[in-house]
Amino acid sequence: MGKFIKRYALEIYTVLAMMFMVVTALMGNLSTIQRFVVVLNFLFILHEWEEGVYPGGFVDLISSLIDKGVSAETKKSSRIPTGVLLITLTLLPFIFDKTPLFAVSIAVFACMEGFVHIMGIKIFGLKKKYTPGMVTAELEAVVGIALIVYLAVNHLACWYDYVGGFFLFIALFACMQKTLTMMVGIRYRDMPKLIRKQLQQRRREKAV
Repeated sequence: MGKFIKRYALEIYTVLAMMFMVVTALMGNLSTIQRFVVVLNFLFILHEWEEGVYPGGFVDLISSLIDKGVSAETKKSSRIPTGVLLITLTLLPFIFDKTPLFAVSIAVFACMEGFVHIMGIKIFGLKKKYTPGMVTAELEAVVGIALIVYLAVNHLACWYDYVGGFFLFIALFACMQKTLTMMVGIRYRDMPKLIRKQLQQRRREKAV
């Protein structure tokens, strides 16, 4: 069972996320925040497939940045912590749509996705102005910004909701990142040093 989950982690996440959409479609009478969440859930599905399969290659970019080879099995199983994060960020604001803190968390994550994929072009030194997953990431960012604007314009969130939502996202994202680094045999605290080392090496190579 464990091997099956590791091998088909992306497919399992996709099925669960699609089931969520079917259930929400049958529910009807969703709040505006819940509708935002459903849209983001759909974009998360598309993003995972664009980033990892069509065209895919984002994990390879990360592994080259930290100079650490990643096996095909690890690439597939790496979708487990990612899927858990996405499901958590989706269910919390949907179930507790009256608690804006959770809506802020998913909105911040969506905005971060768009920012990271644009910055990735420079960080990875790509000739093409594209990183695997960038198209759907930018769509996520647009919806995330729209959600934050909706909360602000309608005075649905207080300052502590924005602060708390941001730090909740950071905590959840850090847990996912720590799990991923453990899966590839790297200590989480060593990640910044590895990335800095590779970036410095690339700068030296360009200077030659």
